[in-house]
Formats: sequence, C-alpha cells, structure tokens
Amino acid sequence: MTLEDPFFVVKDEVCKALNKTRGLYQRWGELQQQEEGGVVVVATSREELDWTNTELRNALRSIEWDLEDLEETIGIVEKNPRKFKIDGGELSSRRTFIEHTKEEVKSMKERLNLTKKDRDVTARQVPDKDTPVDDSSPLKMPQVVTHGATRYSRLVNEADSPNSEFVERTMAQQQMIMSQQDEQLDQIASSMGTLKNMSRQIGQEVDEQAVMLDDFGHEMENTQSKMENTLSKVAKVMHLSSDRRQWAAIGALSGVLAVIVILFFVL
Repeated sequence: MTLEDPFFVVKDEVCKALNKTRGLYQRWGELQQQEEGGVVVVATSREELDWTNTELRNALRSIEWDLEDLEETIGIVEKNPRKFKIDGGELSSRRTFIEHTKEEVKSMKERLNLTKKDRDVTARQVPDKDTPVDDSSPLKMPQVVTHGATRYSRLVNEADSPNSEFVERTMAQQQMIMSQQDEQLDQIASSMGTLKNMSRQIGQEVDEQAVMLDDFGHEMENTQSKMENTLSKVAKVMHLSSDRRQWAAIGALSGVLAVIVILFFVL
C-alpha cells in the first residue's frame, strides 16, 4: 500500500502565494518610495498603501504557515522512506527550498517592521510648540527627515490645518482595523493548529490501518496456500479411487469371459 507524497501539493501553494506576495511587495515599495520622496500623497494613495501593507503582512503569515506544513511533510517522508521511495538528496533539496523561502519572507518582514518602527520614532520626536528648537536641528526642517518619515513630519507642521484632524482620525481607524485583523489572524492560526493536530491523528490512524491491511493480506495468502494444498490432496484421492473402480470392472469382465469360455468347451 503506497501513500501520495504531500510535499508537492503544499509546494505548489507556496509558489503561487510567493509570486502573489512578490507583486504586493513591489507595489508596496513603489508607494513607500513616493511617500519617502516627499510626493504629496492623496487619500486614495494612502488607502492603497495601507491596504497593500495589510495584505502583504497577511500573505507573509500564510506563507510561513505553509512552510511549517512543508517541514511536517518532510518529517512524514522520513518516517516512511520505503513507501515514498525518496533518497537523501531529494530531502536535502526540499530543505533548501524551505530555507530559501524563509529567508525571502524574513527579508520582506524586516523591511515592513523597519518602516513601521521609523514612523513611530519620528512621531515621538515631534517637539512641542513652546519648546525652542535650534535652526540647524533636523526637527526644525521636516523636509530632511529620512526613513519614510517625511509625510508624518509634514502632518505635524500642519497641525493648525483643518485636514490634520481628519488625517489623525483616519490613521486611528486604520490602526484599529489592523489590530482587529491581527486578532483574526491569531484566531485563524489557532484553528490551523487544531487542524494540524487532527491531520496528525488521521495520519497515524491511516498508518495503523495500513499495517492491519498488510497483516490481513499475509493471512489471506497463507489461507489460500492451505486451500490449494487441500484441493490437491482431494484431487489425488479422487484419482486413486477412480483407478480402483476401473481395475475392479476389468477383473469382473475377465471372470465373466472365463466362465463363458469354459461353458463353451464343456457343452
């Protein structure tokens, strides 16, 4: 009884998700460069940046879960090498694919986290209105702020503008939405863990049933062999009994023939 190698099924899903994530990452980088370059960002562009950021984080988490599944498939194959017929070179190639994908995902996540940290630091460095600032200080010149903080510095300098409150409310709503999405993702991760445990139990039961079927097959083979031996013996007995009847008939006919000959000569 053979089992289908589950590695390639999960690998195809990872490759598709990775290609989609690369497109999101490229678009996110373009929007981020526009913001860092001091380009005036309209509301639609800002919404697109936030949406792309959220989708990119979700995609990266999904890929990480799929990579965990791939590692589990390697463990399954290692436990059943005879059934899957996979050598050490193939296993090494699979581990290399997983490691390279992990490095790419890690690089994307570090870039996302770095940008988020820079924004938080810039927001904390905004001076009060009553605090004197030297003309040479970078806080006095928001157009020189680096690491994607240009937009946030510009919003601080325009605190007296009527649009600043709207922007702040919009940002707060976006942060709340992202927090809710993080909670939902945590719940999904918990559900995925439960499903993984169930799949492990099902896999163990399938292996046990496979062993039982193998034992049953051996018993059937032994029973069939015994039946064939018994039938062979019965055939031999039947053949012997038929031979005895033939000889008895020949003897009887010979006796009758002898009696007829004797009577013929006597009479």
